[in-house]
Amino acid sequence: MTGSKHYERIKLFEEMEKQFENKNEQYFKELLDHHDNVVRTRAVCILAGIGAENAVEPISKVLKYDKNALVRHEAAFSLGQLGYKSGIPALADAVRSDSSFFVRHEAAVALGVIGSEEARRTLSEALKDESEEVRESAVVALANLDYIKATNRADTLFSKMTGG
Repeated sequence: MTGSKHYERIKLFEEMEKQFENKNEQYFKELLDHHDNVVRTRAVCILAGIGAENAVEPISKVLKYDKNALVRHEAAFSLGQLGYKSGIPALADAVRSDSSFFVRHEAAVALGVIGSEEARRTLSEALKDESEEVRESAVVALANLDYIKATNRADTLFSKMTGG
């Protein structure tokens, strides 16, 4: 990275911090299309932190359409951390069809963290994924679904922290 690009990124991060303090969701939604994948990755994380369920739709679009696997991975992680069932369709789609095993793995983990029976079929299908990491992630996520079903404790911190 050249000195001027480095300086531009640092200045943008300073502005992002100000906008974060102001909880400016729209600002971070707009950054989801930024040319710099580092900026997009950070924007996903911050939007998840301030946007609550309003963040699910824009982050789901990042998961589906961003060209960078790391950014998509961060989107999957963030949807899991948000924990809303409205994130399940995007995560299930990513488990089934993302080109990166890295993203498929994280989407499977996120489904386990959300902890909804809606994800069981997708996770069961993921047990046949070509990637060992995805298969192992599906096993862990399914174990969390089994625990939640057996104990009827979907919203405990324990289930959220061990879902994937």
